[in-house]
Amino acid sequence: MADEQTGTVVALHIAGSASQPMQTVTQLEAVAGEGIVGDRYRDKTGTYSDRPQPGRHITLIEEEMLQMLLDEHGISFAPEESRRNVTTRGIHLNDLVGKTFQIGTVRCQAIRLCDPCNYLQELTGKPVLRPLVDRGGLRADVIAGGIIRVGDQIVVA
Repeated sequence: MADEQTGTVVALHIAGSASQPMQTVTQLEAVAGEGIVGDRYRDKTGTYSDRPQPGRHITLIEEEMLQMLLDEHGISFAPEESRRNVTTRGIHLNDLVGKTFQIGTVRCQAIRLCDPCNYLQELTGKPVLRPLVDRGGLRADVIAGGIIRVGDQIVVA
């Protein structure tokens, strides 16, 4: 059984602007108080950039939820299709809301759940809205910058 307070980074993604396909990368640079270098929300070119609020620096989703989509709903949904920056394994992200965690050398504050929106469903053409409610990942802010790499551990402070 997985430890609910630790996990592993299995994939990383960024997009330079709204609607642009997510690019798979092997590492991300996160800047405290700003977000991920080269990503649409740090650069204020994301779909919801005109609605600033906490939790826009970095987003995460569990690999287990992507597998659930396939197993329970027959929907194949790749990590980059989720439009989340970090795909994790072995950690229950919903339990992190309000907590501080370390991911690679980056320290984050988990702000709120990252539920799917109609925009995600329209962009992918897949009926993921209902299956991913309360399972769509986590929004966090970067409180100490650094580098996140595939394979890094995620540890709750």
